Amino acid sequence: MANQLDEMNPEIMSDGRDVHVIAKVIPVETSGFEKLIPTILMAIGVLGIVLGIVIDKYAISIIGAIVLIYPWWRLKQISSEFNMMEQRIQNAASEIDNYMEQRVVILSNAAKLVEKSIEVDKDILVDIAKYRSGNFSEESRSDVNSQLNKATRAINVAIENYPELQSHDTIRDAMQQNSYLQKEITAARTLYNDAVNTWNREIFEFPFKKIVAAKEGRTTRIPFIADQETKEKSKGVFF
Repeated sequence: MANQLDEMNPEIMSDGRDVHVIAKVIPVETSGFEKLIPTILMAIGVLGIVLGIVIDKYAISIIGAIVLIYPWWRLKQISSEFNMMEQRIQNAASEIDNYMEQRVVILSNAAKLVEKSIEVDKDILVDIAKYRSGNFSEESRSDVNSQLNKATRAINVAIENYPELQSHDTIRDAMQQNSYLQKEITAARTLYNDAVNTWNREIFEFPFKKIVAAKEGRTTRIPFIADQETKEKSKGVFF
């Protein structure tokens, strides 16, 4: 069979192609045959036990017993594995939330300091303040990060337009802390997306993981997504 992809003679896409994360969860579904696989294996195990007893070959009965027990044991084990994977995803999400909550506090304080010195868009303060609770859902996490990035840019613009603010130690320190937290969020996002990618892959693994995932109503998860404004800015010229 010839190579399906030939890197030496590729089909060139001269215009390139932009990609987007599809914000859609996909439920795991199994066919009728897939649902019967554990039952079939256990039936084979029972037959093995009976056959071993009938022909007086207890080794066959032992093998049959193992085949009988294995599907039940494996299904229980996978259910436990899924629960542990969920905890890893939640832990990664919690890391992101913790850093974002710190950003909210820092940006709130920075915005108030800037407001005392100059006229600043009041919407910045409102947008930041509503996130002080730190209650971020899986659906809103990307949106909150986008709003915090917008607030950061607005404050930076204000500082650039008023050079006297650049000498304000508290504001400068706050923005440095914000920059550090942005980097930490990026690292935490990578861990979160890795955990989500593992989850999305394994819930469709044939046969037992897929069976358990479908039975328990598991679905894929949406990874952390960069906001559209950030994507557009990444295409710009910086130097």
